[in-house]
Amino acid sequence: MSFKDIIGQQEIKEHLAGMVQQNRLSHALLFLGKEGSGALPLAIAFAQYVVCEKVNGKKQAAPAGPSLFGEPEPLPTDNAQLTDACGVCPSCQKASQLVHPDIHFSYPVIPRKPGDKPVSTDYITEWREFLTETPYGNAYDWLQHIGAENKQGNITAYECNEIIRKLNLKSFESGFKILVLWMPEYLGNEGNKLLKLIEEPPADTLFILVAENESQILATILSRTQLVKIPAIATEAITEALVSRANCTPEQARPVASIASGNYREALQLVQHAGEDWQSHLREWLNAILKNGPIAQVKWIDEISKLGREKQKQFLLYFTHLLEQAIRLQAIGTNGVYLPDNERDFALRLNKIAGFEQMEAIIEELDKAAYYIERNANAKMLFLALTIKLYHIVARKQVARLM
Repeated sequence: MSFKDIIGQQEIKEHLAGMVQQNRLSHALLFLGKEGSGALPLAIAFAQYVVCEKVNGKKQAAPAGPSLFGEPEPLPTDNAQLTDACGVCPSCQKASQLVHPDIHFSYPVIPRKPGDKPVSTDYITEWREFLTETPYGNAYDWLQHIGAENKQGNITAYECNEIIRKLNLKSFESGFKILVLWMPEYLGNEGNKLLKLIEEPPADTLFILVAENESQILATILSRTQLVKIPAIATEAITEALVSRANCTPEQARPVASIASGNYREALQLVQHAGEDWQSHLREWLNAILKNGPIAQVKWIDEISKLGREKQKQFLLYFTHLLEQAIRLQAIGTNGVYLPDNERDFALRLNKIAGFEQMEAIIEELDKAAYYIERNANAKMLFLALTIKLYHIVARKQVARLM
């Protein structure tokens, strides 16, 4: 995987390439980006860039040369302008197939059977399949890919011992040893086993941690890494990717990219569920909350709970999108906001039942609900609580039936 395969993020790509070219690469990096931002594919592309023979000037099995980690010597002049891995040298070919012997991966896993002591390499075949099929997937996608169902994934103490063993070995080919550790949020206190290795690594060893939530990472590990913030992907870049990679038309891609808010995974999910009539679901829900009473609410909650976790998340995301557009319509008027006619009409109707502060409160509740859905919350209980909260948020406004 090369930088050219990554959707958008041009500024970050240039920053990462510059770190290598200018010999100011820290030995421990934390790629911090929200779901769907491409932090994991960026980390893999960066690992390939580091081991690329045309970038680092090293031949296979050559003696170790000047280090990239703090040495003042510049790279050879003819390599200085390479802003992406060449893609053709032996190292690049192996890295692109995820089989380079000096690029190691660590990620959450589950025991295959009771009593197992799983490590990441037990799932390396599934890992390569996952990255090939869904490089922008999240931890939930990965755990479902390996059949976790409701089991909790972990990066275990056995995995930490395996990391220490691997990185203390001599590099096989490139002169560098790289560990891409995905989701350090799944490291418990056993992660403290890695502190000495991260703080005083063997020569030419690079840690790349890839995370979504900084607050869930062990503070002892966080303090030993250099932060690289990965922003949400630009809407234009998602639109282009949906057209070129997901066979969408520009007309289909633009509204999807807008709703996805920089999350390419969500954009793909929206495309997959494009046939769903979220607006009808939403109209029925709001009418049940504001007009039709408890019997209609219970019926709607029973129906939505049968849709499945991903569809429930898509529905909440769609509602959030409409509320955001309604706020924009309040703030800058109808002429400054492009929306399909049916969405514009619905957003204007939302403005009749909720003010600016109420919409912000609803969006906050929807975000919380999406968070808990990802973590296996009981759908009926969650949507019942959400229904009650929404009623109290908008109860003071005059009710307008959404038709």
